[in-house]
Amino acid sequence: MALSLDDIRTLFEQYGELAYSGEPVTQLEHALQSGALAEEAGASDALIAAAFLHDLGHLLNQQGETPTVRGIDDLHQYFALPFLRPVLPEAVLEPIRLHVDAKRCLCAIDETYFGQLSADSVRSLELQGGIYSSEEAQIFLARPWAEDALRLRKWDDRAKEANRDTPSVDHFLRIVGRLMEKPAIV
Repeated sequence: MALSLDDIRTLFEQYGELAYSGEPVTQLEHALQSGALAEEAGASDALIAAAFLHDLGHLLNQQGETPTVRGIDDLHQYFALPFLRPVLPEAVLEPIRLHVDAKRCLCAIDETYFGQLSADSVRSLELQGGIYSSEEAQIFLARPWAEDALRLRKWDDRAKEANRDTPSVDHFLRIVGRLMEKPAIV
């Protein structure tokens, strides 16, 4: 079953106020901040949509607040894809799918990156397979959409600021809606 814009709005209305895994923001605030950071960076509509939707899997696969404390990797980067694939292009879906691997890669290629991770990101990193080896990082970097996934990951890491002003849900849903109206390129 594909998610409609109304379905996405409903997910944020029903579950958006859940805490974002031990961070000083809610799931909705994190999504809005991620989208806003992408937009401020001049990203394409597809990458802005990916930033806004990248953690939608947390809202679909309810594992409670901070599942990493209980040793659970909710595989959120994959969970929303079957619901979004029928309506959104790869330029949105692939950065979402790869944003966890991007964290693993950044830890391998940037010696300062690991030290910037929140406690929950460090816990989830272990559950998600740990830091890439140099060889794994090079393989990741050669993948299509890797660069967009790295950009998304960095916005994801910064989108944890309490009381940050952002555009509204409606603003980002309009962007997602424009992408849903375009025929998917197969």
